[in-house]
Amino acid sequence: MCGRLSQYRGIHDFVAVLSMPGAWQNNVSDKPLGRYNAAPTMQLALLHTADDQLHADPVRWGWRPHWAKDRAAPINARVEKVAHGPFFRQIWPHRAICPIDSWFEWVDEGGPKKQPYLIRHRNGSPILCASIGQLPGQDRSEHEGFVIITADSEGGMVDIHDRRPVVLAPALAREWLDPATPKERAEQMALHQGEPVEAFEWYKVHPGVGNVQNQDAEVIAPLNSGVSIWQCDTN
Repeated sequence: MCGRLSQYRGIHDFVAVLSMPGAWQNNVSDKPLGRYNAAPTMQLALLHTADDQLHADPVRWGWRPHWAKDRAAPINARVEKVAHGPFFRQIWPHRAICPIDSWFEWVDEGGPKKQPYLIRHRNGSPILCASIGQLPGQDRSEHEGFVIITADSEGGMVDIHDRRPVVLAPALAREWLDPATPKERAEQMALHQGEPVEAFEWYKVHPGVGNVQNQDAEVIAPLNSGVSIWQCDTN
């Protein structure tokens, strides 16, 4: 999974698809989030539970433990290692959902530059990405941040990229967020119960998405749709 995604609809739309009972705490704007081209280190809306209540908080995309100062903060964690490796041991119990509209991948098709693709649900519904992190209200000895859990791509999507987010259906996302769900069960969900490739579709988009300054809806339009990208510098 490359380091770009879209999170542009309102937080209420993302929470609604979860169908979680009871009140929830909204620490994110009620307005549309408007992140059409979100990149690592940006603050993204993250859903997690605290004090028996769902919370929506802005959290930095990317995290590393305090002792790993020799590398940049990863934005993703491989599902094959995340539950047992030392790097993410501290935050593995802190489960969250990063709700997104789509994500981007870049493919080498033999041209001078790689071709970006947008990947989304075929039915247009929100994508609920299994995530873990150092979350608001937790141990302040570590900086807040989160990573998205990724798995091997399968089927046709491997032509786009060899990794993709672990995406959970709403019922599984609710179970993932439930603090009562055992860690062993959470690991099995992440390993075996992510949504299949058939749930997604993808299409080419303008290379202007490579410029993170391009944050408007034009970046998610299909290539050659007649929409212009005003800043095409991808350096």
